[in-house]
Amino acid sequence: MAKILLVEDETDISELVSEWLAREHHVVEVASSGEEALDIIRVYPFDVLILDWVLPGISGVDVCRHYRSKGGRSPILMLTAKKDVDEKETGLDAGADDYLTKPFELKELSARIRALLRRPTPFAGNVLKVGPITLDTTSHEVTRDGEVVELLPKEFALLAFFMRHPNQVFSADALLDRVWSSDSEASPETIRTYIKRLRKKIDEQGKPSMVGTVHGVGYKLVGPE
Repeated sequence: MAKILLVEDETDISELVSEWLAREHHVVEVASSGEEALDIIRVYPFDVLILDWVLPGISGVDVCRHYRSKGGRSPILMLTAKKDVDEKETGLDAGADDYLTKPFELKELSARIRALLRRPTPFAGNVLKVGPITLDTTSHEVTRDGEVVELLPKEFALLAFFMRHPNQVFSADALLDRVWSSDSEASPETIRTYIKRLRKKIDEQGKPSMVGTVHGVGYKLVGPE
């Protein structure tokens, strides 16, 4: 599961892709112009950016350049109808990590997203492992010491995010930005509720919780240092 910004001005394509990615359990935000994309990424962090090359106003390549110039590190996938090698080189030099030529298969899009998500995070294939917890992002199975743990979709998404960033502290607001969509009515109280549920399901009785509270700061998944 990842939080993805899709920047595409063709409505039929954006609807098709966003629905497909939602079925793949990703949280998807959609922008239809370069200006809108820049406004969104100034406020919200994303795990992956998918940028169409040709957009109204600011192009996808210029969005990419601007994002990188401001220190943005999330992987970027360019969508382009351009098949010329020089054009693709321009996009990669602007800071894109990969490109996909239109028309494309949705399964290939998913595969490229999975590959991009693997790059910054040391895990094997589509499996995350922290301590006794193993999470498979493909089968959506979570186990603790080999025993299956049943999680609701948002519990799974929250755990997957924590497992991609073990030992890092995130405030309730940061978790809302990364795991919930921007139009969600969720609040910090929602985070507290989900943290409580997650602890009940993954913690071992009598032992310290794997989801630690850093008082006055936020929460973190306690994994091997």
